[in-house]
Amino acid sequence: MKRKLILQTLAIAMALAGCNAGPEEKDYTRYVNPFIGTGGHGHTYPGAIVPNGMIHPSPDTRIYEWDASAGYYYPDSTLNGFSHTHLSGTGCSDYGDVLLMPTVGEQCVDGDTGNRQILPYASPFSHEKETAAPGYYSVFLDRYGVKAELTATKRAALHRYTFPESDDAGFILDLDYCIQFLSQKNRKLSLVIVNDSTLCGYKHTSGWAWKQDVYFRAVFSKPFACTLLSDSVLQKNGKFAPGRCKALLKFKTGKDEQVMVKVALSAVDAEGARKNLSEIPGWDFEQTKRNASQAWNDYLSKIEVHTDNEEQKRIFYSALYHTAVSPCLFTDADGRYRGLDRKIHTAPEGKPMYTVFSLWDTFRALHPLLTIIDPAQNSLYIQTLLQQYQDGGMLPMWELAGNYTGTMIGYHAVSVIADAYMKGDRSFDAQLALRACRRSAEYDTLPPVATTRYLLHNALMPMSKHYKNTLGYIPCDKELESVAKGLEYAYNDWCISVLAEALGDTSAHQLYVRRGQLYRQYFDKDTGFMRGKDSHGKWRTPFNPSASNHRNDDYCEGTAWQWTWFVPHDIEGLASLTGGREAFLAKLDSLFTADSSLHGDQVSADISGLIGQYAHGNEPSHHIIYMYNMMGQPWKAQELLDEVMRTQYFDAPDGLSGNEDCGQMSAWYVLNALGFYQPCPGTPTYSIGRPLFNEATIHLPGGKKFVIKAVGNSPENKYIQSAALNGHPLDIPFFTHQTLADGGTLELVMTDKPTRWGAAE
Repeated sequence: MKRKLILQTLAIAMALAGCNAGPEEKDYTRYVNPFIGTGGHGHTYPGAIVPNGMIHPSPDTRIYEWDASAGYYYPDSTLNGFSHTHLSGTGCSDYGDVLLMPTVGEQCVDGDTGNRQILPYASPFSHEKETAAPGYYSVFLDRYGVKAELTATKRAALHRYTFPESDDAGFILDLDYCIQFLSQKNRKLSLVIVNDSTLCGYKHTSGWAWKQDVYFRAVFSKPFACTLLSDSVLQKNGKFAPGRCKALLKFKTGKDEQVMVKVALSAVDAEGARKNLSEIPGWDFEQTKRNASQAWNDYLSKIEVHTDNEEQKRIFYSALYHTAVSPCLFTDADGRYRGLDRKIHTAPEGKPMYTVFSLWDTFRALHPLLTIIDPAQNSLYIQTLLQQYQDGGMLPMWELAGNYTGTMIGYHAVSVIADAYMKGDRSFDAQLALRACRRSAEYDTLPPVATTRYLLHNALMPMSKHYKNTLGYIPCDKELESVAKGLEYAYNDWCISVLAEALGDTSAHQLYVRRGQLYRQYFDKDTGFMRGKDSHGKWRTPFNPSASNHRNDDYCEGTAWQWTWFVPHDIEGLASLTGGREAFLAKLDSLFTADSSLHGDQVSADISGLIGQYAHGNEPSHHIIYMYNMMGQPWKAQELLDEVMRTQYFDAPDGLSGNEDCGQMSAWYVLNALGFYQPCPGTPTYSIGRPLFNEATIHLPGGKKFVIKAVGNSPENKYIQSAALNGHPLDIPFFTHQTLADGGTLELVMTDKPTRWGAAE
């Protein structure tokens, strides 16, 4: 009887525990395919990282040409080693620092392999013996019979290598290695043997980031014998530059013996790298891997989608994964960082600095996405941008490794700042932000920092700003990319006007409102396109709207077909220029049906993912489809959005139609798959498109939820028949950010035929 009572008590306790237990945590990481974008021209990499981490250990398969931008290219079959810094989806390349390669047998560091992409010690590998998941990467190196595994924390990487039995095992640590060796130059290299299990070193390079400092510390779980190779090279100018700088490590291994390596980096100094290594106190690879996976699951769980289509889930969560690769942490564990003034600073508590700001791309969708799912993280990025303004004297255009690069056009930090402020972010000094934004819009002959080179200053402060503010337009015979610059400046200036108005600065508001209308200067009514105008006020001839001369014409990575539509802040004004609503819609229709041929000797490779002349593979087109909503024909937007998501995003290495661009291509997909998009950052309004999922839940800060339901959703049912927002009929294809942030439900009833829902009367 007593035993029966005990069993009953246990049963009741277990039942109560089951009632009180929370819901089982879902593993969203299993839907992520890190190989998406590693083929085609996506320029992503499959390495082991954590969200927005400082260190990015990943395999490198090539070292030059466009498809080496991330170091890894899926069609390759040889692997050069594992370096610790990489860029995700960029069209330019840098990084590839501190390469590590396990070896068995002779360590070949010199000689011609017959292929400039392949280093002498490279190993063949097979994708069949390669695995990648969030926070983990593994591959078998056929040449050496070694299994390599990688995982990471925010500031440190942990490697695990399983060796065969050998009296001649070891590693090559290659410090002189870099991606794009033809354009990235080593200025200083040093390697130090700390003891029989530790190496440290320093690398100073000049490339896209014209002054990059990398300090590293590497600790090995097995003692080694080490030989350092170091020499210099006589250059054409008669000066010597660093040549080889490698550590050749040797030891014996038993069958299936595992040797581990911890690596940490710092842009500050050797002590910073040493302190950063403390994030991995022991050698527990599996726990470090679990922690990395959990960090990713925490991020991915911010959005929950419901569908029976497993492929769609993989595409979606892989896209969401790519939105948290960069910007990257740039503050050491002790709070120090290297500023744009090249000096060492200490970040305020709780406000770490970040790097890799591809703002020309990411202002469009990545930062707007973050204002929804992770506004606190987006605020940290804005605080970084403002601190960079204070350290360097100007907001960056494309910041990399504590450097101004002057890459791309416009000054889109102002868009990121204005958009967040208009959505209620009050975490930053708004008056400081307005001063920083205005500084970006004005021409100044003084360099922002004393160390800025002339050419870099010319990129940060091009004469085009002077012409914009004095002539009212940028003459095409004075400046390259004049039309694209003029259109982006007009949008950026409008963003400043919005921020100034919100802060009660009437004079600044009025000034930048006027400048926001300068896009009109580039519209040619005779051709119906935005067109280059010379310093005498005459249109450039000859004119071909399908012509492209990459970075050397009136447009930027595009043609007149794509750039004519870049007036996100004044669609109605653009429509009036074209002759009114009907003429505008006819022109918009023609964009998607025009011949996709491009003309010119140097057609930009960035113009990709074409539907007619709409180029989804590059950012200038990303807002255009939603103009149909503004003009009262939302069914056309729904149809085109369905086509883009269905034909330009795949669960495959070539699953992106263009460069990933630090999360922008993926952020576009995430928002549009949910069923809405923000065509004009700075206006806190979302435009409704075509949801892919039967139901999706956005988990908002504070425990709130915003749910999007698509009733009757199917591949055929891509049109919206009716809509309700929080139970009330919604007759327009728009809703505000505040509505979303407050939580609620958007219900869309889908059908297989175009409807008049949301159409203008």
